[in-house]
Amino acid sequence: MTELAFTRTTAERRSQAERDAILADPGFGNYFTDHMASIVWTKADGWQNPEILPYGPIQMDPASSVLHYGQEIFEGMKAYRHADGSLVAFRPEENARRLNESARRLSLPEIPVELFVEAVRELVTIDADWVPSGADQSLYLRPFMIADESFLGVRAAERARFLVIASPAGPYFTGGVKPVSIWLSETHSRAGRGGTGAAKCGGNYAASLLPQSEAAAQGCQQVLFTDSATDDTIDELGGMNLFLVRADGTLLTPRLNGNILNGITRKSLIQLAKDRGHAVEERDITVREWRAGAADGSITEAFACGTAAVITPIRELKTADFTIDFGEAAPGAVTLALREELTGIQFGTREDPHGWIDVLVEA
Repeated sequence: MTELAFTRTTAERRSQAERDAILADPGFGNYFTDHMASIVWTKADGWQNPEILPYGPIQMDPASSVLHYGQEIFEGMKAYRHADGSLVAFRPEENARRLNESARRLSLPEIPVELFVEAVRELVTIDADWVPSGADQSLYLRPFMIADESFLGVRAAERARFLVIASPAGPYFTGGVKPVSIWLSETHSRAGRGGTGAAKCGGNYAASLLPQSEAAAQGCQQVLFTDSATDDTIDELGGMNLFLVRADGTLLTPRLNGNILNGITRKSLIQLAKDRGHAVEERDITVREWRAGAADGSITEAFACGTAAVITPIRELKTADFTIDFGEAAPGAVTLALREELTGIQFGTREDPHGWIDVLVEA
């Protein structure tokens, strides 16, 4: 455990009646809990001053480097309420390790894994009443780090701040396990070779917003990006990793090539699929291969995955020239089985064979 001890300053922002009304229908990312975690880092003194504070605006100097040079990173994770009343997180150490991978790429300080997890635990403990208990509901947690040194100059900042905020959440896509349509972006790229594609930083998501708007104009819920150097090799969606399923049960997913995010849900699904006896191929996959496989029946399913949406079946990939449509076959049996197993582990209704669940608050 870290030697740093959190101080607490508490304040309730909403009455119990207001909170209950929110938890009955939280949506996604619409409301935030009463508190937030905060830890400061300086180059001279390292990590210091861990606090639990009332949720509220962050005072920031206009010259803060994050505002001018984009030095920021974040994570997405969830806390779940199990039937026995305990509150748990799913593989939080993996989120801490990935945040540190992003930190290295963005020249931000790495945070000790145990300090990251303790910040999450402290926040969930004090805001335990905000963890919903409805079907497919959870407490979405957003750890993030910003460079807040005040200076104008292109260099790595020597002061940063790590924070965690939380939001009660229902399903990311409304309507249950409903297959979505995705749009192939043929004019925009999410990331380039040697860039920040593998880091979880805001700039990658900002780059996806215009293509996402174009996808919405085409009646699609998500956008698919290809490698900027090939225009055919698949990278990932705007905010999720991609899997294809062959008729023989083999799962295909783009390899970690430096352009795409090392998804924790992706990693977990690969393990669960192998546990079930599925072969998994992590390699370059092209739109051309997907199209040909759907046409000849050798590729029968597609799904996207990520922390927010967990597993989302894909019905069709639309482009300006053609559509790959699985029709009524979506969602497929493999997609649904993997989703049921993963969410069962997360919500405590299925065995956790790999020890992925971390109890934050005992029952």
